[in-house]
Amino acid sequence: MTAHGLIRTDLALEAREALLKEARREVAGIETSGRTTAHTRVTRVKVTSEAGARRLGKPPGTYITIEAPELRQGSRVVASEVAEVLTAELGALAGLPEKAGILVIGLGNWNATPDALGPRVVDSVMVTRHLFEYAPQELKGGLRSVAALAPGVLGLTGIETEEIVKGVVQHIRPDLVVAIDALAARSLERVCTTVQLSDSGIHPGSGVGNKRLGLTAESLGTRVIAVGVPTVVHATTLASDALDLMLGTLSRADGGGAKLAEAFTPAERQKLVRELLPDHWEDLFITPKEIDALIADTARVLASGLNAALHPRVTAAEGERYLQ
Repeated sequence: MTAHGLIRTDLALEAREALLKEARREVAGIETSGRTTAHTRVTRVKVTSEAGARRLGKPPGTYITIEAPELRQGSRVVASEVAEVLTAELGALAGLPEKAGILVIGLGNWNATPDALGPRVVDSVMVTRHLFEYAPQELKGGLRSVAALAPGVLGLTGIETEEIVKGVVQHIRPDLVVAIDALAARSLERVCTTVQLSDSGIHPGSGVGNKRLGLTAESLGTRVIAVGVPTVVHATTLASDALDLMLGTLSRADGGGAKLAEAFTPAERQKLVRELLPDHWEDLFITPKEIDALIADTARVLASGLNAALHPRVTAAEGERYLQ
């Protein structure tokens, strides 16, 4: 998780926005490009140096963010488009040969709805490794060998996620691990409307401040692509936003209000929020009241896109029909 002042986020895009606001210019070692479709905006943030990684608070690598503000409205058209964009971006990022083997890991706690995205996606992934073990060659056309696992969390199993995944990787030796996880965002508008892909690995639980062992190419000995969707925001970010709105209103007022607003520097605003908020707010995260439905819908979108990206002859539409 990245922290710029009170900015707490797992999204490289939000970390870059905060860094630009702070530095007021582009930062060396961080490259950005983007494109748009009818209902999505795709932004690619590439961290190319250790200096850029330190400034951004993210390891070197490529971070692709797919934003679709209308996704939370339940539109099937938007959901299908997001799945298609995810298929294209994940396919390009992975660059897999046709006979590659993939292990999909659904991170998170299936007993806690905001953290259940990974296990929900795994439930709908087209697993085919058993077919490659026993089926004749003519039945394998257009499919890759895909296995899937939801290892749970340390509090449920007593075993670090990295230890479980590493044991499975050493046994089945996949060419790629795709790790699905719930993230924390800076902006409430990005909750369940944004998908982030990254080739730098992932640290389970980092979004809510838990220090867990990471799933990376170095720790697992194979390539790792992380796919995440923010499902929560930190309470302090909302309090900070409320203070900014109040000071913005005062700055437009006549007389003493404008002077009061001008007196608060960014550092003083952060200090005020920390002083006003109770200590236990450090562990408080907020999620929408309809998170049950949002997790179900988001899991379907991710599974549809993954099924098409991982299997050469499966389209996003066919991947979605598999779920029905």
